Amino acid sequence: MAKEKLVVIKEADLTNNCPECFNQDLKLTFYQRHTYGRLYDRTTKDVNHEIKCKKCNSTIYPVTWTEDIERVYEYYQKMIAPDRASIRFTSLFYILTLLLIILVAAGAYIYLEGII
Repeated sequence: MAKEKLVVIKEADLTNNCPECFNQDLKLTFYQRHTYGRLYDRTTKDVNHEIKCKKCNSTIYPVTWTEDIERVYEYYQKMIAPDRASIRFTSLFYILTLLLIILVAAGAYIYLEGII
């Protein structure tokens, strides 16, 4: 089973007011999803975001954003540079592929030589 992990791309401290407690300590974080399996590691193009208040620890959802928060969010969204989507194979994948090639070659050799 593949494990998913959200990797932080960019964090920014915002000085906008929190809609819950009206404090000026917000943190905007952008995440990119990475999937880790036994045979491959995949970087996806999915980018998520989260805005949290540092004082009341509440998550600020887009429904409650003010125009100022939206403007700052759009600015930082243009600044992020996520890793491009890719797949990296693990050494287990290469070992299994090599063993499969050896088995097919041995089977073909035995069949052509008529040993069995």
